[in-house]
Amino acid sequence: MTTGLTLTEESPLGPDLALLFQRHTADMHAQTPPESIYMLGASDLAAPGVRFFVLRDGGRPVAMGALKKIGAGHAEIKSMHVLAEERGRGLSDRMVNHLIAAARADGFQRLSLETGHEEIFIPARRLYEKAGFERCGPIEGYPDDPNSYFMTRAL
Repeated sequence: MTTGLTLTEESPLGPDLALLFQRHTADMHAQTPPESIYMLGASDLAAPGVRFFVLRDGGRPVAMGALKKIGAGHAEIKSMHVLAEERGRGLSDRMVNHLIAAARADGFQRLSLETGHEEIFIPARRLYEKAGFERCGPIEGYPDDPNSYFMTRAL
């Protein structure tokens, strides 16, 4: 039984977030060469300049996402993940819209992201396109990697 959905800012070091990080890591390694994986671990997401959010269903963590400041007026979406068994419920839409609103509230004028170029990432790219993101060149801190797919949008 669920008591409802909550989406709050939390520490990425929370003890009940291990499954989210394990699944996110497994998905990233499923089809992407190791040298093209740019995900951040929990300790990296606990750094200054990063805001980390958890979507819970009845207290159980089902999705995560983060915002990382990458420049003046520019933030990046990092580590967005929804558990596979929870997909199809609109949780990804809810998380990406929350991240956009949080970036806007923090005064950022641009929000960007890096995702994979492989087939497994097509649903993610469609989600971001639906949220107003467009393909762009490499964003700050990334090489021009053929396995990366960069997207950005103005806020």
